[in-house]
Amino acid sequence: MSRTVAIGVQDFTTIRERNCFYIDKTSLIKEWWESEDSTTLITRPRRFGKTLNMSMLESFFSIEYADRGDLFEGLSVWTEEKYRRLQGTYPVISLSFANVKENTYLKTEEKIKEILRGLYKKYLFLLENDALTEYEKIVFRQILNGEMKETEATSALHCLSEYLEKYYGKKVIILLDEYDTPMQEAYVNGFWEELVGFMRSLFNSTFKTNPYLERAMMTGITRVSKESIFSDLNHLEVAATTSNKYTTSFGFTEEEVFTALEEYGMGSEKEKVKFWYDGFVFGKQRDIYNPWSIINLLDKKVFNVYWANTSSNGLVAKLLREGHRSVKVSFEQLLQGETIRCNIDEQIVYNRLGDTKEEIFSLLVASGYLKILSFDRIEELEDEEVMYELAITNYEVRRMFRSLIKDWFREARGDYNDFIQSLLMGNLKTMNTYMNKVALQIFSYFDTGKGFRGEEPERFYHGFVLGLLVELSGRYVITSNRESGFGRYDVMLEPKDKEDPAFIMEFKTYDGEEEEGLQDTVQAALDQIEEKQYEAALMARGIAPERIRKYGFAFEGKKVLIGNSSAHKQSLAD
Repeated sequence: MSRTVAIGVQDFTTIRERNCFYIDKTSLIKEWWESEDSTTLITRPRRFGKTLNMSMLESFFSIEYADRGDLFEGLSVWTEEKYRRLQGTYPVISLSFANVKENTYLKTEEKIKEILRGLYKKYLFLLENDALTEYEKIVFRQILNGEMKETEATSALHCLSEYLEKYYGKKVIILLDEYDTPMQEAYVNGFWEELVGFMRSLFNSTFKTNPYLERAMMTGITRVSKESIFSDLNHLEVAATTSNKYTTSFGFTEEEVFTALEEYGMGSEKEKVKFWYDGFVFGKQRDIYNPWSIINLLDKKVFNVYWANTSSNGLVAKLLREGHRSVKVSFEQLLQGETIRCNIDEQIVYNRLGDTKEEIFSLLVASGYLKILSFDRIEELEDEEVMYELAITNYEVRRMFRSLIKDWFREARGDYNDFIQSLLMGNLKTMNTYMNKVALQIFSYFDTGKGFRGEEPERFYHGFVLGLLVELSGRYVITSNRESGFGRYDVMLEPKDKEDPAFIMEFKTYDGEEEEGLQDTVQAALDQIEEKQYEAALMARGIAPERIRKYGFAFEGKKVLIGNSSAHKQSLAD
């Protein structure tokens, strides 16, 4: 009889006591302990078993579990006498920042203080023991009673380490799960600079200047840049997704997944499971699967988007939506099943996110939305640059991105759909009506706060192109900013059925110094289509000239005017 699949249970003890479905990851204990690294940071995408593994480490090392060796019987770590003796022999401080998702700095600081107070409540027995001095007991009570100053908060874990070392006569192990959640929220909500100083002081006190620390492990999604919060942690060992450390400790290998499919009567579905959920790569280890998707599949036996919908994609959506046109063009290629080449940096500089597409795609790789297929080292003079070939991780993630793009147009959904229908029918008047309604409702949604000059209309129309791609990809191959004729067109829709019309679209911003009105801007766009012979690529693929529709889009703020070429001339909307 197959074991029960417990959805959402992240407590190791509960899973083992109830004999729930579990894949043995206790090799992490051996690999970490034998590394002799003082402070380790492991970054993996969300829902990859980080919290469960941290719970496992606590259950293994903590003195509170000294008599619970039964939890590890039958697992790989229990085969060695050395580790059976090690189990349950250290004081362990375990905490998580997973729920620190506040929208202001003050709320974030208070939430972290609340977590620290909770830890101190766990060790109330220290107040009844002579191991602590009277002054230390006063500090302890101040933290318990909510009178914590910022300086006391940043040193709270350091102090608690000292108190536990005094009581047990042994240095402590500290486990901090989802360390970067507060920083992601700080970036999204605009208080990154305020939070950096607090987090730097907390981490320095806890992990750098802490003589009572035996070992520490942190987990998170991203490797926040050393300059931001780890400037004092010269001894930090980082195992990011490209590292060859801990490659099979987080996530399921293909062998583990296929074995589980057999246990749950789904052995015949292996190829479909691989298509939907395979694709994650950690170091040299390929064919890693997301545990959340697999356990939900085993439980429900229905193929669906599980992992990508488990929490907010707000940061990813914001970066893609507001990103420079080059970000959207590259993302368009990815959605079409193509790959892109890009330089990435595993150290995420949050206060510079969005400045370049490299930083955005670095975050997408760290978050698991993109995978590295290959890389090349390019040596130029004294510098060496690594260019990575990236692709969307798997079918599940591709579907998530399609939903994300549809959400961009949620507020203008009806008008947007009507615009697409008008486009396909060639009704220029209603195209203008609905496009202006769409632009009025969502133009600012693509804005980065710099106004509507310069490249801001480009941010909108390239987001608009991605929307077209999602809606019409079944009927059209949609591309933008590609060479054809004697230049680069803005948008081209090539029909998969040659009987359908093809479309060429050129977008221009109104120039008040050179143009009298939007009609002139439209005409300039149409003239460019003709002069550059953008239809050449379509004609080369066998599409007759009379089936090619050419449109010029003129932008002035949130106002849009669309016109077409003389071959399909219709009266403009009033």
